[in-house]
Amino acid sequence: MFEDLSGKSALVTGASGGLGLHFAKLLARHGVEVTLAARRQSALDQASGEIDEAGGISKSIVLDVASAPSIVEALADRHFDILINNAGVSGAGRAADLSAGDWDAVLDTNLKGVFFVAQAVARGMRESGGGGSIVNIASILGHRVAGNVSAYAASKAGVIQLTKALALEWARDGIRVNALCPGYIETDINRDFFATEPGMQLIKRIPQRRLGRPEELDGALLLLASAAGSYITGATIEVDGGHLVSSL
Repeated sequence: MFEDLSGKSALVTGASGGLGLHFAKLLARHGVEVTLAARRQSALDQASGEIDEAGGISKSIVLDVASAPSIVEALADRHFDILINNAGVSGAGRAADLSAGDWDAVLDTNLKGVFFVAQAVARGMRESGGGGSIVNIASILGHRVAGNVSAYAASKAGVIQLTKALALEWARDGIRVNALCPGYIETDINRDFFATEPGMQLIKRIPQRRLGRPEELDGALLLLASAAGSYITGATIEVDGGHLVSSL
């Protein structure tokens, strides 16, 4: 079903670890030449090496998505068929205590960065005349809220609405723009929290009564990135074990 991905090129932001690296490895296994983007070259070198050792093809670029000039400089004269707009920060904290700097740090990365990276990549897609697929990584917290994540929730809600706006504007250029909204996915970063009492209580509120696994995002991501989703644009796909339909 996803054979058309072979030979394509993709940019994955926030790709030095976590879900970004997972997505990059997934695409590489399907024959995509992946370019990993993150802020630290050393981390990128390690991530790229893992892909190459597994038989994939990868490149890397240092990119700070919170900086529009960094985006312009890093992506000038580059062309990609696929963009996985994954870079993000959590910025947890009580709303009453957030400083302007705290707020800006989250919105600059999670929303402003998503827009300017998409803009730069879409420019190359239009110039090539071949169109492409942009997958913005949002969150179920863009649909519903939890405590102490006001900036994060606002940024991800913005990503969902931005996705729809870009899909509308760029459809005639052959550029599809969609959003993937993960629920609570177990990673190295959050594993210790979900082993605590508050974490276990949160898991009980998920209808499937468990965390998701990174590989359970694969089908949705491949659908949106490939020709299998050629008539899908402006959509959001939630992968959350039923969390969004749980009782209030």
